[in-house]
Amino acid sequence: MTDDATSNTVDSQQRPIGLRAVMLVLFITVLWAGNPVAVRYSVDTLPPVFVAALRFSLATVLMFFWCRAEGSRLRLTSGQWLPCLLAGFGMFLQIATFNVGVTMSNSSHATMLINTYVFWVLILEQVLLRSARWPLRKFVGVTLAAVGVILVVTRSGGPTLDAATNDFPTLRGDLILLGSAMILSDKTLFIKSTLRTIEPGKLVFWQNLASVAMFFAWSALTETVDVSRVTTPTVVAIIYQGIFVGGLCFAIQAVLLRRHAASQIAVFSFATPLFGILFAVVFRGDPLTPWLFVAVACVALGILLVNLRPRAGRLSKG
Repeated sequence: MTDDATSNTVDSQQRPIGLRAVMLVLFITVLWAGNPVAVRYSVDTLPPVFVAALRFSLATVLMFFWCRAEGSRLRLTSGQWLPCLLAGFGMFLQIATFNVGVTMSNSSHATMLINTYVFWVLILEQVLLRSARWPLRKFVGVTLAAVGVILVVTRSGGPTLDAATNDFPTLRGDLILLGSAMILSDKTLFIKSTLRTIEPGKLVFWQNLASVAMFFAWSALTETVDVSRVTTPTVVAIIYQGIFVGGLCFAIQAVLLRRHAASQIAVFSFATPLFGILFAVVFRGDPLTPWLFVAVACVALGILLVNLRPRAGRLSKG
């Protein structure tokens, strides 16, 4: 669903997903959808990589207490250090490019382009892992997503500058965001394979900790931080990213994955760009152009088609 989700754990035993679980999935979908808007508020007054450092510092602290509450051991064995460092480096690259891309684009384009990682995962699995041939619905889904991306990059932007927020998309920013989505797909497949030997909580904690060190180091070398420019929206946005997205979303998702297969939860990710566009329009004043409307419909429908299963469990009352 988002730039740092860990929904690719091994699927739990398939069981019908109840209405309560659906509501929880939609809740975290809404939280994930608000992340690009929160990042945009943060980078209004702070440099992008420093924002990432603060966000994942909060997330790392929360993951520490989560692992302690779960009884997870955090000590790494000799063979687990390298995968955690590589996962941290992947996190650093993905989030750094995402935050930098957001500063050069707007929230609408960010939420659209980052969610194309779903399709890049599918393509990489097909090319690298030589998985089975796609059914027609997956081919149609990827094609729709490609149309949506082309529309986002070429038609739904424009030179109009919003006077209130100074948000406007640029081709450079959109391409960086698209690159971030590609990195996220690589990281997703790497995490999926690493989870066979490292527990999810432990992996997330150490990758976050490693990435925090990289974020602070890079920011110290390349960015100038002026804390006098920090505003209340900046602080609220960072807390939202670190605690609600980095902490609460992970906790709820982990609970859901113990009862339901990841495929049952992933199917609802089509709603992420829909809510993301809504938040961008309401909170940042992003223009809802006809082409953007068509683009988000293409991407959302593409995500739905890719994640649908031929025999999905029916809703239960639990």
